[in-house]
Amino acid sequence: MTVIAGRYRLLDVLAEGATGTVWRALDETDRREVALKELRAPEDLPADEALLLYARREREARAAARISHPAVVRVLGVATEDGRPWVAMELVRGLTLAETLEADGPLPAREAARVGAEVLAGLRAEREAGVPHREVDPEHVLLANDGRIVVTGFGTAPGDDPGPAAERRALGRLLAAALPPPSAAEDEGVRELRALAEESAGEDRDHPADPDRVERELRRLAAGGTRPAPTGSAGTAGPSVAPSGASAGRAGAGRGRRDEGDGEGRGGSVSAAGVGAAPDPAGPPVRARSPRRSHVVLAGVVGALLIAGALAYHLVRDDESGTGPGPGGVTSTAPADPGASDGGSATPRP
Repeated sequence: MTVIAGRYRLLDVLAEGATGTVWRALDETDRREVALKELRAPEDLPADEALLLYARREREARAAARISHPAVVRVLGVATEDGRPWVAMELVRGLTLAETLEADGPLPAREAARVGAEVLAGLRAEREAGVPHREVDPEHVLLANDGRIVVTGFGTAPGDDPGPAAERRALGRLLAAALPPPSAAEDEGVRELRALAEESAGEDRDHPADPDRVERELRRLAAGGTRPAPTGSAGTAGPSVAPSGASAGRAGAGRGRRDEGDGEGRGGSVSAAGVGAAPDPAGPPVRARSPRRSHVVLAGVVGALLIAGALAYHLVRDDESGTGPGPGGVTSTAPADPGASDGGSATPRP
């Protein structure tokens, strides 16, 4: 097999395009597999211009090696073979975004937002390092098996720098490609993401999309967050506190009515006070006695009086039958028979 610069043994082709070929190669010095990019000038380019192009691409690759960001493919080194630069990069195992969309269709909104946020962060890291991206598209985004989103295809000559606006528009197109076609039934997250894609891809030079804000919104959507309520809106009157314990029971009893001073016009809260409650300006509300409870108490008192009267009647009757005159006109005063039941009449001894 071919060995490049006495170090990288070519194994097989990973990808091929107009600017070169990417090989899977074995770094025989570090004993690890790498992605080795063979840079190739256009065939119709004069030889002297081709040399200038190779020198420029080598400078870009060495500048890219200074980037340390999880969303940017790491450049491990640059080798030269037959006057052409070969760039060794980390071998990222996974599928490109283009392959994923072709195989599985559009991404879920949260995953599309995560891809967009990581791509934007990677593009910004490349620009800060002085190696702005040429034109990011789904073929230049890898969805790695370890969960990373990695931007590849780095670099452009300083004179060819398309500028941040071109990167912003490319990101908008990338997001649009990852989403399903517009639908009236799509959820709020998809609508927000579509609006960000349109804003990023827009040509409004006077009001360009702010990358900081776009990245924050993308990360919020990726985390499943909802759109924050505007300051001073009706929904920001204060936190809602659910009643607990005995208060929960009172809240259940009061669900059928709304307090006139704290209704839906001020956040839709329901009064948790019981029926008949009256607010006390000096303290907590005093709960009025329920008319039903008064009726129950009165009925109990009447019942107790009736039971007491019946018991008194039976005691008097029993007393009269047990103390009458005995034989010979003698009144018996003998104690009751021990075998008699409680509450029964006393029986005279013979």
